[in-house]
Amino acid sequence: MKTRDMILVSLFAALTTIGAFLKINIGAVPFTFHFLFVAFAGVFLGARNGLLSQIVYIAVGLLGIPVFSNGGGITYVFSPTFGYLLGFAACSFVVGYLTERMDSLNFAKIFGAIVVGLAVTYLIGVPYMYMIIKLYLGKSAFTFQGAIASGLTPFIIPDLIKAFIATSASLIVLPRLRAAGFIEAR
Repeated sequence: MKTRDMILVSLFAALTTIGAFLKINIGAVPFTFHFLFVAFAGVFLGARNGLLSQIVYIAVGLLGIPVFSNGGGITYVFSPTFGYLLGFAACSFVVGYLTERMDSLNFAKIFGAIVVGLAVTYLIGVPYMYMIIKLYLGKSAFTFQGAIASGLTPFIIPDLIKAFIATSASLIVLPRLRAAGFIEAR
């Protein structure tokens, strides 16, 4: 791995941490800016390094450094929101994979890649939250519809706005990074 790549992976892990601290607590899942930086990691770093940046972020948090929106430590795996962190890692990989293969850049393609990554985040995060609340925390009255209502519905519009912002910024930055030779189109 090149030194530049190690620095960028670390930078995006740090940016994801900043996104965690930009939060509004509204229930079981806080409103944060994680997703914006996760999408940027995928777009700018590609599949491999985008995923690595999120693995570094998760590893640092699990080691006990409070980089997650509600702290850190190995027991965070029992937090209802930990599934979203796993989803972010998958999201950055998917977004990177899709954008690396784009020969031409336009709003629809990049936005589509980011929205697919967002869907992956929810596909991992919502069921994980449901299982933790229902099985681990023992809230037998908690339903999967309740998980959707608390872990997806309030966030979909703000996350789509973040996807719009990430796409708009990417359309400006990505061609310049490719022209400068920092990233390659495949």
